[in-house]
Amino acid sequence: MTTPPPSATPPPSATPPPSATPPRSTPRPPAAPRAGTRPAPWVRTRLRAAPLGTLLAAALAFVAVLFAAALPRAQDRGADQALRSFLTDSGSTRTSLQATAPAPGAGQSTEALDRTLKSLLAQTGNTFHVDTDRVVHGTRTTKRQPLLNPELSRPHRLPPKMSLLYIQQAQDHVKLVEGRWPGDTPRSAGAAAYEPPLQVALSQEAARTIGARVGSVLKSAPLVDGTPSVEVVGLYSVPDETEDFWVDLDCLPRACKTFVGESYLWEADALIGAGDLERMDLWGHDAEDFWRLPVDVGRLRADRLDATKKEIASYVAGPTAARLAFETRRERLRTTSWLPELFEQAHDRRQAAAPLALIGPAGVGGVAFVVLCLAGALAADRRDAELRLLLARGGSRSAIVGRLLREGAVTVLPAAAAATALAVLLLPTPRLAPAVLSAAAVALLALLAFPVRAAVLLTPPRPAGRWRRPVAELLVLAATAAAVLEVRRRGVAPAGSDPDPLLVAAPLLLALCGALLLARVQPVVTGWFARAAGRRSGLVGFLGLARAARGSGARGTGRSGPSVLPMAAVLLAITTGGFGATVLQSVESNRLGVARLTVGGDASISAFGKANLPDGLAKAAGELPGVRTSVPLWIDHDSALVGTVQRSSQVNLIVVDPAAYAELSRVLDCGRFDPALLATGGGESADAPVPALFSSGVARLGGSGTFTVQPGNGGEVRVRGAAVIDCTPAVPAADAATVVLPAGRAAALIGGSDRPNRWFGLGPVDGDRLRALVRSALPAESATPPAPASATPPAPASATPPASPSPTAPAPAAGQGPAPGTQPDDEVYPVRTSADAVAALGADPLQRSAERLFWASVAGAAGFALLAVLLTLMRTVPERAALLARLRTMGLRRRQGVALILAETLPQTLAAALGGALVAAAAVVLLGPAMDLYTLVGASVPTGVRLTAAPVLTQALGLAALVAVAVLVEAATSGRRQITTELRAGDQR
Repeated sequence: MTTPPPSATPPPSATPPPSATPPRSTPRPPAAPRAGTRPAPWVRTRLRAAPLGTLLAAALAFVAVLFAAALPRAQDRGADQALRSFLTDSGSTRTSLQATAPAPGAGQSTEALDRTLKSLLAQTGNTFHVDTDRVVHGTRTTKRQPLLNPELSRPHRLPPKMSLLYIQQAQDHVKLVEGRWPGDTPRSAGAAAYEPPLQVALSQEAARTIGARVGSVLKSAPLVDGTPSVEVVGLYSVPDETEDFWVDLDCLPRACKTFVGESYLWEADALIGAGDLERMDLWGHDAEDFWRLPVDVGRLRADRLDATKKEIASYVAGPTAARLAFETRRERLRTTSWLPELFEQAHDRRQAAAPLALIGPAGVGGVAFVVLCLAGALAADRRDAELRLLLARGGSRSAIVGRLLREGAVTVLPAAAAATALAVLLLPTPRLAPAVLSAAAVALLALLAFPVRAAVLLTPPRPAGRWRRPVAELLVLAATAAAVLEVRRRGVAPAGSDPDPLLVAAPLLLALCGALLLARVQPVVTGWFARAAGRRSGLVGFLGLARAARGSGARGTGRSGPSVLPMAAVLLAITTGGFGATVLQSVESNRLGVARLTVGGDASISAFGKANLPDGLAKAAGELPGVRTSVPLWIDHDSALVGTVQRSSQVNLIVVDPAAYAELSRVLDCGRFDPALLATGGGESADAPVPALFSSGVARLGGSGTFTVQPGNGGEVRVRGAAVIDCTPAVPAADAATVVLPAGRAAALIGGSDRPNRWFGLGPVDGDRLRALVRSALPAESATPPAPASATPPAPASATPPASPSPTAPAPAAGQGPAPGTQPDDEVYPVRTSADAVAALGADPLQRSAERLFWASVAGAAGFALLAVLLTLMRTVPERAALLARLRTMGLRRRQGVALILAETLPQTLAAALGGALVAAAAVVLLGPAMDLYTLVGASVPTGVRLTAAPVLTQALGLAALVAVAVLVEAATSGRRQITTELRAGDQR
């Protein structure tokens, strides 16, 4: 093998011998950084490191902001709907602006009317708008003139009367059926002002009633300077008399019947043409222009109600009214309206419903606040080691907090924006500011909760203040006491002002006090149970209760008890839910009581006037399914009581079975009495006075001893007062004078009283089945006769049919039948049920809106409370998994592990549920007497809320069960995997 020459250069791969001195090398220049390479952004890296936590934080922010943005918009929508429904039900007459002015002596024309209308409309459109499609304006004579034609109808020898109107929109609402429409009356040169006659159009119904026809020249009463007359040139019909156009124009569609003492006469109005406007004031020498401006209630807003009220008040009598009088050159232009009074009533109604409408949102807001604070605290505890490491490596607190803020902004702000947009989209309403402000506040809280908690953790520890916590608790107690005292003194919604936030927050403050008290008491009580369990043979109960008493906070914090925040969340949810549910229970109870008093029971059948019920109907009604108590009775409203201080007084006489009537009075809580008071012994003489119950109205009439009752159908009965009752179901009016007699002897003494004319029933009676029974009991020829005139409510004069001395009810419009659950107008024996009455009382949109908002808030509060418990549970998962893993190595079975988790978590939940029920009951006792339920019930009821156990226990037990199920599911599903991980990897903490 040859040796290479010294001058030969070794190959690059050759390795120098170890003994060889390494050649001196020049320092290599640092590698140039690659183009575009930079450190990974902190926020992106941190969020990618915990994708599940990021997603959960965004979901929590989304839900919280969605509630915060949706609740104000739901409140606005409910308030607007309730306001518009209330005004619509008030009628177009009360929701219109009525402007009038004397007709000008010269220059009267349609153009003048239109110019004034334009000026009137120009002053609207700010806070309220006028529905221009329903505007009615024109001219009318203010005095009706008698018509002297002998051929006209003259009931009771009284001539008919007529006034003239010009209405610019009239031809759009009538149909010409004969003749022509009034036009310009041709006048010859030199003719008197009263010549020729004014051309008019009459309704076909009115012409038939008074006896006029096309071509009739109707003469009026003689006047000093001439006798006006009118010529009927056309007849029209009215397709729909229920249109708002005909409001206050009753005598245009048909003739009106006007009573003069016991006599009556006909009044019919006629329409003239535009060409006779200047001569219109000759009919009675007085005419006025009028403009009816219907306000568009569908565009009114509850939040601008005060501004709208001020603007309409100015329109009626204020700067706007003065400006209109100047612009139109009508000094005597006057505008009237019922709207200011209606707005005041709507404001009072909204105030009365405000407590329930605000308590629910306040509750869910309080629980959401607690949950967000808890989420921030748990996140900071979970990342405590990471944050302290950053601080130890030179990071400043401000820089660390800034990084956490950027993390939160990337997570929270998009979720908050999406939630706000979704709330705005799902709940459209004109007002945007409250929803945006509420959403911004919640988003800011969600954004700052974690950084603020982290800043507190990174702050150098200071000596713990011994009195810091007691002082804070005393401040909360003082605020709660002040709020409760103010509620007791002023009410939740003081009259004449909006609800005070402090007063609305009174239930929340009570719940917070309960949570603070429970946080001090629960560890002590749980420790007692733990010591008791330690003396037993089992280990699971002792360990679980001991951990529950010690608390499961972050390590190193020195926590000696459970966290207040989860208990506060559960207590807030149960307290607000239990308090509101008790309010609704009282509302339903009061509604049922009012409905039963209105009906006389759960169902009733009445006969008109002095008629009796068909034979066997009362017995058949009492045998219907659901009827528990059947009370047939005979009542006479025209009886007289002789022997009082006033000698004779009109009373209501009732003949009824005492036992059944006593049961009815007991159930309705209206004049309870012992039926034995009306018992009549068999040994009494025939002329002995009949025992009777007297109402308080009879007692106020005075007198003593025995009295004589004279029924309206003749005869007389001697009675003696057995007792005085303050109420009676058949006639529940407080000031009614009523005498109740037993059916036995009274039926034998009063003719016809053995056949009932009323029937009352108790029990869940089917109204439709009862009406079918009534219809089947009617004779075939009288199945659908009209009701007797004496029982028909007085109809408007415009509804009087022509050429008939007695009015009948107008027929319903074509295609319109009676509403479901209501009696038809022609039913001979009206049937009423308490279920229909309750539905009518609860049909107010203001009530329904408040109830829906409350239950939605209760559901949201329960969800947030459950989330608070789960967040606390998830925070302790690593520590609990390590404990279970160690115990598993010592023989702990899986079922025992689940029992240990339940023993650790459920005591706090059950204590919170029990405390919440007690606090809710205390809230009802302390705050309930100040609640005014008038608006929520829909009728006048005593102020106050009665405490009932069912609503409070339902809320407490329901939420406790929900939390227990969630804890059990979490322990059963996630515990096994976490324990397995711990057993494989060991304790790394």
